[in-house]
Amino acid sequence: MESKIYLVPVGKIEEWILKTLDDHLEETFKCEVETGKGMRVPQEAYNSRRNQYFSSFILNKLRQAIKPAKPQKILAISDVDLYVESLNFVFGEAELGGHFAIISLARLRQSFYGFPGDKALFLERAKKEAVHELGHTFGLRHCPNPECVMHFSNSLRDTDRKRASFCSRCQELLKKSIAP
Repeated sequence: MESKIYLVPVGKIEEWILKTLDDHLEETFKCEVETGKGMRVPQEAYNSRRNQYFSSFILNKLRQAIKPAKPQKILAISDVDLYVESLNFVFGEAELGGHFAIISLARLRQSFYGFPGDKALFLERAKKEAVHELGHTFGLRHCPNPECVMHFSNSLRDTDRKRASFCSRCQELLKKSIAP
């Protein structure tokens, strides 16, 4: 069975964003991408002290709601600010070699930082984060090449510097991971 990626909106995500990600992920991973039924943002994931949502909690909710077949990957897309316990924020989180990943669009928007919106820049960042987190589900770890999409992004500067594609080394590792 061939790999398939399901996009799952968590909360309200605009259709044009989902369409852009669908097209880019289909081209990047060479597999079918489909937008699945969305889910509400679990209010239990909200931390009022941080004014953020705990991404691991949301991933657990997804695991409980969706039972994917072996080659299927689930990418949740949210527009709320996410965190994990050890970091101030995350652009996303994924299971290494697993099925589930999540990205947050919140900090990818210029408006989050008080700047005028830039649709092209926002979409480029969203594509990079989606590919990065899905790369983890295919077993890829962080790459030392700062231009590779699998390079760790500690800030938007890191995200903006890297490409929305894999370096040759990571591309080879991905091919091995996807191969039957």
